[in-house]
Amino acid sequence: MQKSRPFRLKVSGANACFTRPEMKVERVSYDVMTPSAARGILEAILWKPAIRWKVLQIDVLKPIRWESVRRNEVGTVIPVRNITTAMKQGKGSLGLYIEKERQQRAGLFLRDIAYMIHAEFEMTDQAGPEDNVTKFEQMFIRRASNGQCFHRPYFGCREFPVDFEFVPKDAEPIWTIGETRDLGWMLYDMDYNGKEPMPQFFHARMENGSINLRNMEVHS
Repeated sequence: MQKSRPFRLKVSGANACFTRPEMKVERVSYDVMTPSAARGILEAILWKPAIRWKVLQIDVLKPIRWESVRRNEVGTVIPVRNITTAMKQGKGSLGLYIEKERQQRAGLFLRDIAYMIHAEFEMTDQAGPEDNVTKFEQMFIRRASNGQCFHRPYFGCREFPVDFEFVPKDAEPIWTIGETRDLGWMLYDMDYNGKEPMPQFFHARMENGSINLRNMEVHS
């Protein structure tokens, strides 16, 4: 399978929330960015059916800091049954009164964050005869260098936008926080090969500020 050369992308922002799935009500973030969140940032810059991104490593560039926030959220969604009925009949009640459904929830978010994403992409079976690795490599470098994206990438929640910067191979070294800690079980990504999407987890460990994802074991 054809693969690209490794790329580096520096990402930063004021806040982030990579929500732990075991928290049912409150929003509590993982200590660092998840691989699926990193992939989402890359796909926001360049996504095509012909390529599939793979995150190789995540470097933590700033100390892990926390911020507790209370915010308003909507506690319900419009039922699918109402939407289906409205589509069939051409009418229906699809309104949602925010004042009645508003809930205040606490959140434990990361603040003042910065990471280095190491990643590569591989060609998929949907690549056409005109698609090749060099074409998409140049496309990603151009878009990332110029700040172009299909939609603004975000750190877990859309209200936490990401600033990104392409880092060339010959750039000056960018140092990590140099900390080592066991991060426990972390969400890796979602597996869409079955009838229902299934979460995949891995045992994350940060060594000298870096999380190496190249040879980790994934568990469903």
